[in-house]
Amino acid sequence: MLYPFIRQSLFFLPPETAHKVSMQGLHMAAGVPFLKKKLASQFQYSKGDLNTSLWGLTFPNPVGLGAGFDKNAEHLDELEMLGFGFVEIGTVTPKPQAGNLKPRLFRIPDQKALINRMGFNNEGLEIIANRLKDRKAKANSNLIVGGNIGKNKVTDNHDAWIDYCTNFKGLESVVDYFVVNVSSPNTPGLRALQEKESLRKIFSELQNLNKNNKPILLKMAPDLEWSALDDIIELCSEIKIDGLVATNTTLDRSLLLGLNVERAKKIGPGGLSGKPLYTKSNEVLSYLHKGLQGHIPIIASGGIFNGEEAHEKMKSGASLIQIWTGFIYEGPSIVKNICTYLSTQK
Repeated sequence: MLYPFIRQSLFFLPPETAHKVSMQGLHMAAGVPFLKKKLASQFQYSKGDLNTSLWGLTFPNPVGLGAGFDKNAEHLDELEMLGFGFVEIGTVTPKPQAGNLKPRLFRIPDQKALINRMGFNNEGLEIIANRLKDRKAKANSNLIVGGNIGKNKVTDNHDAWIDYCTNFKGLESVVDYFVVNVSSPNTPGLRALQEKESLRKIFSELQNLNKNNKPILLKMAPDLEWSALDDIIELCSEIKIDGLVATNTTLDRSLLLGLNVERAKKIGPGGLSGKPLYTKSNEVLSYLHKGLQGHIPIIASGGIFNGEEAHEKMKSGASLIQIWTGFIYEGPSIVKNICTYLSTQK
């Protein structure tokens, strides 16, 4: 009930500052045992009827947090306290990188949307892997942690597979599954890696390293032509791709209504997420599910703000869902609200 007032206050701050302030506040709250227990009771869904088993992993519930929120794996305990069944850290690159120039994250509140051009800003593989190792040694946690991996901006596409393999080797012992991110619109040329032969090279090299059968998923853009989706469907039967994440952010500004199109032009380049992406991401999800005949699990992402929208994703073929922009606008009750609704639909 209080979150709309908290959100209004946070929205007076620049988005990245608001993110930092809110996570610092959660970190402080989690450091007080009785407050941590109270918050967990408030926000966690604890019935257990939504446990989901995939890839030999048991997800406490099917609602996850997408990559880009906890890029450096700094807030996993706090996010688990808020009830997430899984959290995807990253995107991680082998070397640290600052990302694009600020400002690079923008709100469009009346559309419940965000535009970002972050550019894979992260502390780099070594620091993030060590942080995850420390947490794994100390934490008593059921949280499933995914590793979203990418290439450094300075790495030529021809050598991109090397960056993905470097990330895999560095994170293999500390994450539960991997997501190959070749679909962010904010690293120049990255989306070209969604071409069939590039994907074949990346996944073939990764699976050669994958002696312990870690699940390796592919995250794709919502802006691909149907023929490109057909290539991915065909590739899934040719090489081992354990799952798909549908979808990343979109470049399609026509999804915005009215004057927001002009505002988006002033904001400049970047990926659009939130409510405007919902229908487009559903179309991609349904097409992939039909083409794959349900043989490969899909994590659905794009415009999910409530239980009804999450359930629609499930009906369209998703095994799990991820939220991100919805978390910003709806607040920490979103996970429990979605889970409570999904429970009524079982």
